[in-house]
Amino acid sequence: MSEQLASLITIAYVIITIGVVITMLVIIIKNIKKQYSETVVNLERNKNLIISGSILSELNKVESLINNKDLEDKYNYWKELFKDLKDHDVPKITDDLIAAEETFSVSKFNDVNNRLANIEFDIYIAKSKAQKLLDDIKEITLSEQKNREIVTKLKSEYRTIFLQYNNNNKEDYSLIQVPLELQFENVDKLFSAFEMAMENNVYSEVGKIVKALDDTIGNLKIVIEEAPSIILMGKSLIPNRIKEVSKIYDKMVSEGYNLDYLNIEYNISESEKKVADVFDRLNVLNLEDSIFELKTILDYFDRLYNDFDKEKIAKKVFDEYLRSVILKCKKMKKIINSISSKLDDIKYSYDLTDDDVKIIGELHDEVQSCEELYDQVVATFREKNTAYSRLSKEMEKINLRLVKAEEKLDYTLRSLGSLKEDEIRAREQLDEIKDIVKQAKSHMASFKLPIIPKNYYVELEEANEAMREMIIELEKKPISIKTLNTRVDTARDLVLKVYNTSLEIVKTASMAENAIVYGNRYRAINASIDNGLTKAERDFFKGNFKSSLEYAINAINVIEPGIHKRLLEAYQKEK
Repeated sequence: MSEQLASLITIAYVIITIGVVITMLVIIIKNIKKQYSETVVNLERNKNLIISGSILSELNKVESLINNKDLEDKYNYWKELFKDLKDHDVPKITDDLIAAEETFSVSKFNDVNNRLANIEFDIYIAKSKAQKLLDDIKEITLSEQKNREIVTKLKSEYRTIFLQYNNNNKEDYSLIQVPLELQFENVDKLFSAFEMAMENNVYSEVGKIVKALDDTIGNLKIVIEEAPSIILMGKSLIPNRIKEVSKIYDKMVSEGYNLDYLNIEYNISESEKKVADVFDRLNVLNLEDSIFELKTILDYFDRLYNDFDKEKIAKKVFDEYLRSVILKCKKMKKIINSISSKLDDIKYSYDLTDDDVKIIGELHDEVQSCEELYDQVVATFREKNTAYSRLSKEMEKINLRLVKAEEKLDYTLRSLGSLKEDEIRAREQLDEIKDIVKQAKSHMASFKLPIIPKNYYVELEEANEAMREMIIELEKKPISIKTLNTRVDTARDLVLKVYNTSLEIVKTASMAENAIVYGNRYRAINASIDNGLTKAERDFFKGNFKSSLEYAINAINVIEPGIHKRLLEAYQKEK
C-alpha cells in the first residue's frame, strides 16, 4: 500500500511540475508577444512620422516662389528626394515590418530581434533624410523673414556707425577718409543688392550678401572706434617718443655712456617700419592687432626712460666705487703690511703658531685679488665699450669682498690687541691680588688671636704659590696668554678665599670672646653655664673659635634665649 502511495505522490509531483513549467512558458511567451507588439506599434508610429505634411507644405511654398532657374533646380531636386522617401524608403520599412510579423508568428525570436533592430535603424536613417530635406527647404521658405531680421539689425548698427563718423572730428580720420567713404558706399550697394536678391528670390546669393554686410559693418565699427587712436599714436605719440629718446641717447653717448646693449638705433628703425606697415594696412581699413602693436612700441620707448635713469644711477655708483674701493684696498694693505712686519715679534711674544696667524696671509691674498680685479674693471671702463650698469655691478662685487675682508681684519686686530691688553690687565690684577693679601693679613692682625688656625696658613700658602706662578708666567718670554689667564684666575680665586677666611676667623673669634665675657656674669648662679663657658674658653685658646662660640651661646641661652642674634648685632655695630 505504501509503495502505491509513493508512486501516486511521485506522479502527482511530476504532473504539478509539468503544469508549472507549462504555465511559466505560457506567461513568458505572452510577455514576449506583448513586448513585440509594443515594439512593432512604436516602429509603425515612427514610420508614419517620416513623411510629415510639413515637407509637402514647404515644397508648395517653394513652388510659388520660383522665378529663376537656380531655385527651380533646387525645387525639382527636393521633390525627387521627397518622392524617393515616400515611394521607396517608407514602403521598404513597411515590407520589413510585415516580414518581422511573419517571423514572429513561427516563434523565431532571434531572427525577429535582428529584423526589428534593422527596421529601427532604417527608420532612423529615413527620418534623418526627411529632417535634412525639411531644413534645406525651410532655408528658402524662411529665408526672407530670417535675413530681413538680420539686415534690419545691421542697418541700425550701420546708421549708428555712420552718425558716429559724422559727429566726430573729421580730422581724426583724415588719413583714411577716402577708403572709409568708399566702404560706406560699398555698404549701401550691398543693402541694394540684398533687396534685389530678395525681390528676385535669388536666395543662394542672399546669404553671401548678408555675410558680406555683417563683415563689412563689423570692420567699419572697429575702424571708427580705433582709427583715431591708431593715427594719434602712429603720427604723434610714437614719433615724439622717438625724437625724445634719440635726443637723450645722443647726449648720453656724448657724455661717455655706452648704450650699445639697448640696440636703440636698430629698434627705432624697426619701430618706424612697424608703424609704416600699420598705416599701409590702415589705408585698406585693416586694423587687426594695430592697437596692440603700437602700444607695444610705446611701452618699449617708455621703458627706455627707466633704462636711461638706471645707467645714470649706475654711473654715480661706479664713480663712487672708483674712488672708495682703491682707497679701501690701500688702507687695508697698509694695515696688513704693518702687522706682517711685526708678526714674528707677536708670535714670539705671545707664543702663537703659524695656524694662529695664517689669517693675515689670507687677508693679504684677498686684498691683492680685489686690487687686481679692480684694475681689470678700470681697464674695461677706459675702453668705453661697457655699460655703467655692468661696471657698477662688478665694482659692487669687489666692494662686497673687501667689506668681508675688512670685517675679518678688524676681528684679527681686536684679537691681537687683546693679547697685549690681557698682559697689561694681568699685571694690574697682580697688584690687586697682592693688595687683597695685605688686607687679609691686616684683618688677622686687627684682633689678638690666641692662636691662628692652620687652615688659614694652608690657604695663604696656596694663594702665595699661585701668585708666584703668575709672576713666573708674566716674566716668561714668550708669554702664553692662555696659560697666563688661567694663572690669573687661579690666583685671584685663592686670594679671595684667604681674604674671606680671615674675615670669618676674626668675626667668629670676636663673637666667641664677647659671648664668654658676657656669660661670666652668670657663672656664680648656674653651674651648667659655668661648665659651658669653661669649655668655650678651652676651645677658644686652642683656636677652635667656632665650637667655642657654640658652647658659649648654648650656655647663655639657658637664661637669655636669643643671645646669638644680639651678639651678631653687637658685632655688626663694632664692625
